[in-house]
Amino acid sequence: MGLCRTKTIVGKREAERSRQPTKPNQCRHDGRRSMAGKAGGLKGVALIGGGANSTVAGALHFFQDPSTGYTEVRGKVTGLAPGRHGFHIHVFGDTTNGCNSTGPHFNPHNKPHGAPFDDERHVGDLGNIVANKDGVAEVFIRDLQISLSGPHSILGRAVVVHADPDDLGRGGHELSKSTGNAGARIGCGIIGIQSSV
Repeated sequence: MGLCRTKTIVGKREAERSRQPTKPNQCRHDGRRSMAGKAGGLKGVALIGGGANSTVAGALHFFQDPSTGYTEVRGKVTGLAPGRHGFHIHVFGDTTNGCNSTGPHFNPHNKPHGAPFDDERHVGDLGNIVANKDGVAEVFIRDLQISLSGPHSILGRAVVVHADPDDLGRGGHELSKSTGNAGARIGCGIIGIQSSV
């Protein structure tokens, strides 16, 4: 019996579960549990672009497991500077003025900005993704606060990649408690419903 671990684990309950032994074949070969193969869940997709003069591109897939409530975000973003980049859900699925028209972080409960594992955080606070030396970020996140259904669904909203690291509300900057001081919006995409076929 092995342990499943993920690159980003969100929520205290998931942190506790990650220490529990798992049954064979419950993990992917790289040690990450995947919900993508489960039937009956909602699926979403976002194609990431950075505008005319940007090399940022990618595709992200969202899957909500109705049996657990977790939403999984998986995919790849390329064309990034190596290192950490803030990664958030923003209010509007509007890219008419590039990523700037996506509005602020999705925050229906009017909470301060925080880390993905904080109880007090924006719903859209998903922390950082990390680009390797080739500028590629492999994304794998499981979260209990984002949802593809209900009154606070993220469908039709935007996912945004930032130029700088998100300080998770702990940096002491004047923007720490609103944006994590994550800098410019260098890539974004509108989250749409994905075909189940």
